[in-house]
This record gives sequence, C-alpha cells and structure tokens, in this order.
Amino acid sequence: MPADRSTVVDSYARRLLRKSVVLPALAAALSLAPISYADAPTLQPTDVQGKVARLITRQLAVLHYNRTPVNDELSEEILKRYLNNLDGQRLYFLAEDIQAFNRWKTQIDDQLRAGLMGPAFTIHNRYQQRLRERLSFALTEIANGKAILDFDKDDSIINDRKEEAWPTTKAEQDQLWRLRLKAAALSLHLASKSDKEVLSTLEKRYKAQLKAADQIRADDVFQTFINSFAETFDPHTEYYSPRSSENFNINMSLQLEGIGAVLQTEDEYTKIVRLVTGGPADRSRQLKPGDRIIAVAEGKKEFVDVVGWRIDEVVSLIRGPKGTTLRLQVLSGTSNEVSAAKEITLERNTVNLEDQAASKRVINIKRGEKTHRVGVIKLPTFYADFQAMQNGDPNYRSTTRDVRRLINELKADGMTGLVLDLRNNGGGSLTEVNDLVGEFITTGPTVQVRDARGRVEVLGDGNPDMSYAGPLVVLTNRLSASAAEIFAGAVQDYGRGIVVGGTTFGKGTVQSMRDVGHGQLKLTEAKFYRISGASTQNRGVEPDIEFPELFNPEEIGESALTGALPWNTIKPAGFRRIADLSRRIADIKTLSQARQTKDPDFVYVLDQKKLLADLREQKTTTLNIAKRKAEKEALDQRRLAIENKRRAAKNLPAIKTWEEFSEQTEKENPTQDPNFERPEERALLREAAEITVDLAQPARTSNRPVLPTTKRAPVAER
Repeated sequence: MPADRSTVVDSYARRLLRKSVVLPALAAALSLAPISYADAPTLQPTDVQGKVARLITRQLAVLHYNRTPVNDELSEEILKRYLNNLDGQRLYFLAEDIQAFNRWKTQIDDQLRAGLMGPAFTIHNRYQQRLRERLSFALTEIANGKAILDFDKDDSIINDRKEEAWPTTKAEQDQLWRLRLKAAALSLHLASKSDKEVLSTLEKRYKAQLKAADQIRADDVFQTFINSFAETFDPHTEYYSPRSSENFNINMSLQLEGIGAVLQTEDEYTKIVRLVTGGPADRSRQLKPGDRIIAVAEGKKEFVDVVGWRIDEVVSLIRGPKGTTLRLQVLSGTSNEVSAAKEITLERNTVNLEDQAASKRVINIKRGEKTHRVGVIKLPTFYADFQAMQNGDPNYRSTTRDVRRLINELKADGMTGLVLDLRNNGGGSLTEVNDLVGEFITTGPTVQVRDARGRVEVLGDGNPDMSYAGPLVVLTNRLSASAAEIFAGAVQDYGRGIVVGGTTFGKGTVQSMRDVGHGQLKLTEAKFYRISGASTQNRGVEPDIEFPELFNPEEIGESALTGALPWNTIKPAGFRRIADLSRRIADIKTLSQARQTKDPDFVYVLDQKKLLADLREQKTTTLNIAKRKAEKEALDQRRLAIENKRRAAKNLPAIKTWEEFSEQTEKENPTQDPNFERPEERALLREAAEITVDLAQPARTSNRPVLPTTKRAPVAER
C-alpha cells in the first residue's frame, strides 16, 4: 500500500480503537478480512475512489444545507440504505448475510473519512453472489416449467416485501422465488401468451439479468454506495460516476433526442419519475409519473422485455434519432398485471423552447344573462432563451415576456379575470419566477433563499409596473414544483389571488453541481422560503380551495421521498399584503364545493381515487387462476360502472365492456396534440374559471377587500 495511504489507515485504526465497541481483530476493523465465498466476483475499490470518498465526505459535512454530522448514528443509516438499494424487496440476501454486515454498522463513517471502500465492495460482492444464485435457480425452475405453470393451487404472493423479514434459509428463499416466478408466469398467461411463450419470455428475462450482472463495474458499486451515503442527507443530493455524469449533462443541455422522460429503477422495473414538459411523452398524454416500462420496441420490431434490466441499458434502447418511432409497453403505477399493460407509440424528438412556451385560451362562463370571458394562460415551465439573451437579441423569448404579451391580448379580448394554469409545471428559472410575480404586484419581495450558514437573501421585484391587477386564480396540482411553488406561495402571501387545485410537490431546496475529480456531486446547499417565512419544502403550497386529484401523496411528492428535509419557518420578509381574501375565500369555497358535488367529472375523479386507494390496500395477490380472473372481472366491472355513471350524468350512451372503453381511450389523441385534455382535466380548469368569476363578483359585505388597480409605494425590506 502507498505510504500516504498507510498514514490514513493508521490514523483510522487509532480512531477505531478509541470507540466503545469490542472488535474481534484490528484487521477486521480495518475491513481487511472480507467474508469469504467461493463464487463471489472480485470487484475491488480503486485508490481514486478512496480519494473521492474522502472528498465527498468532507463536502457533505461542511457544505450541505442540513449540516448532518457524519457519526455512528449516520453510519447505521448508510448501511440500512445501502442494503435497501441493493435488495429492497429482500429477495437475495439471507439473514446470516445481514448479521455479518452488521459488524460495520458503526464504522462506515470512519471508513468514509479514511477512504476505505472495502466493506462496501465486500457487501456488493456478496450481493452479486446471491444474485447469481437466485438467477441460476430461476432459470432451472423455468427449464423444469411444470411447477411455475401450475395455477390451480391456492398460492399467493406478498406485493411489497420491504418490511418483511430476510429469508433465513435457502429452502425458504427457494419457495419465495418459486412463488415469484409463478406470479410472473401467471401474469404473462393472462396476457394471452402460450405456455411456451411464457417460459421463453421468462428465460430471456433472467438470462438478460444474469448478463447485466456480468457487466457491473467498480464504478457502479462505488456510485451505489456513495449514493446510499448521500441519500442520508436528502433525496436530491446525488453522486454521478463519470459515465452517469455524462448522461446527466446531456439531459440538462436538452440535446438528448428521445421521449422526454426522467427514469429510475424501482425493484425490477424502470419507473417514470417525471415527464419533460413539451417532450414526446408529455405531448402524448398517455404516460404519467409512477408508470413502469416493461418492454421496448424499435419501430415495428418485436418488443424487448426490459424487466430487471439496468437503467442505463433501458435508456440506451429508448434513445434514438429524431423522427424515429418507439413503442413501449407500460404498466400503471397500481398494477402488476401484464395483461393490463398498454402499448404506446411515440416519435422521438428534441424538446424545443416553443414546446414549453406559455399559451392562452378563453373560457366562457355564463351567469344569468351575462357571459364572462375568463382568460387562461397555461405555463408548462419557467423558461428563458438564455443563449439569445446573451447574444443581445432584443426579441429573446422568456416566461415573463410571453405572459405579459398574452395578458395584453386577453385584456383586448375583454377578459373578466385570469387563471394561471401551473399544473405539471416542474419549475425552471428562478429569475423568471421572480420577474413574473412582479407582473402581478407593484414592488416587494418574492422569495427568500437561506443557505447552509443561515444567511438569507431576499429576492424581489423593484419594477412598479404591473401587467395585470384584476381577479387572479392560480391552478396547481401535485406536479407543480419548485419555481411554480414560489409563484403560488407569493400570490397567497400577498393576498393577490386564490390558489386552487392540489397541494404542490414540495421541493423547496436548491442544488449545485460540484466536480469531485471522478464524477460529479449534486449537493443541496440552500432552501426556498416564502415571503411569509414558511418553507415550500416538504409540505408544498396548500390550495385555498382543493380539487380532487389522482396523485397519491404517499408515492408522488417530496413528502413521499425518504429523508426529505423537513418543513420549517424563518423570519418573514418585509412586505404589505395587497388584500385579505380570507372571507371571500370562505364564501367562494362554499360555492365551489356545491358545484363540484354536482359535476359528473369531479364525481368521477373521486370514484377513481377511492378505487385506487382500495387497490393499494391489497397486500397480497392470488396465484390461483380462477380467483385471479374473477378479481380482474370484478375490477373491470367496477371501472366500467364508474365510467358509465359519469356518462349517464352527461346523457351519453353507456359503454358495454371495459375492453370497448380501453380501445376508445387509446384513440382519443392519435395526433399527440399537446393541448388535448381528458374530460376530468377540462372540468378542473372550468371550475377554476368559475372561481375566477366568483372572485370578480361584488362581495356580500361592504368591507370587501378591493383588488389593486393603482400603484403602491415600494414597501420591501432587505
């Protein structure tokens, strides 16, 4: 070992010996006596990785917003997360493996500071051995065939094993895998595949996983372990290996030609985390966060089953030249039934600024004999053409410029009030959201940013000009995040308008990229706070008037992410409320709820929400084919009843079968029109317009707060 590294190890040994634990031997403490197993891969850490681990440990301890101490308590959490990242469903490791790994649970902090990656690689090597054992067992069972094709027994499988005990014996593990294989076989069988096709598909699937196991490299092990460490600080702090870093930079530059979706691995599936606004997947209106890709096909070629594949291999299949066709088989986030998978056809394309630009429309709301024209501006993201701006183009595109132009056009069209639609807006430019808030107020603060040292910077609008001073409603949902939350929060805090829809995502943190010599570290270094002092982090912005939505907050949103930073408050910024709308909101909320209870599309969303909640409550799945078919038939009938209930309320003809409805739904948006809306989406927007008209009406009492029509003097404090 090099002289400089021996000094580090000696220093590390002295610290370990001072710990209040009994160590069997100094060699074991130094991780120089790994567990021995015959078939284990021989992946070993490099000196470069040791140096990077030390650097990342220092940077996280000093620069991360949370200033979490790297100590024994964190060490236990790192080990827990590492094991979960490797084997979250507890299918590969045995209880004896976990017991052996626990000898390091209070030492990982010291190992990271010393750059000793031995234990991390030892654990991963054991995982690789267990993985190969299980995949070999699976292929043997598939070759036998009979047992996993027997669907007459009353077997069942646990849907989520995250909280289950680790198997204690190989016999117990074998039985667990037999049931797992039978579940996969039955799902394929119900998708009308023959026994031969079922076995062939499963054989290809597990051989592909075995091949992927052979492709694991030391950088992959290092990235998995360091991210297990980074995740203990918060879910947005991540390490990118050199290869992953290259992919990240391609995505950020929008030069990637693909479908426009952010993907991640969850168990054996490739899950959609987020859709890029204006990308092919977003424009298709057929995909949503939480959906899982199970097969990929290029053009008219046969589908390739990608269950169990590495994420980078799946991405390489999805990527391709602009204008080429891609087909996906996708499972919804609530289904494991291959027969319920939908096939989606997309044309690969790049994401252009024009695809993300603000757009307008008018919704006519009739009250008595009068028709109110409500302007709607849909804002998919907070954007700016920075390149054109730097080149001195006086006509460069930006969110604020486009919204200002659209407002003027809507004014000329005689709008009664304005709805700013921020649904699915994932954020974007902080400068643009700051400027856009300024279009609706005179002058004042817009957002506060607090760094790891506790220093608070107040951003604000110093331009007294306003684009619009009339009734304003902001429409949000669970996918409204970051900059969208800053805007909605500012509107609420100033009393400038009403926020309606769903509680926003809750991402109130700021990240920066740091080069660590061998890859990059994305580090959370600040938090956003509303001008009222409340954080947007974790809780998001709660609407003044709530609309039902199908997003499950336990699966989608910041609060669903393990280790998310908590909500808290700081000192409010100096600002003056424009109006106190609390009384108006109470009255308008009553009117809105009365409309919602009568609207067939609102009732439909509530019925669907209840159905999805019931599906999530099912902890096991039967592997008996007769029972499974009966359950599927009952589910289809319930879905059909919900749809026909809506159709009856709208005086539309009933659908006879669920298959008929599914075929009709697939044909709804054949041109992938980005403005296509489902009935329930249109209903939410229309209700937002109704609320806008309510806000524009004279209040019942004489002390009604008046929305501003003239400029006020600056009142912001720094």
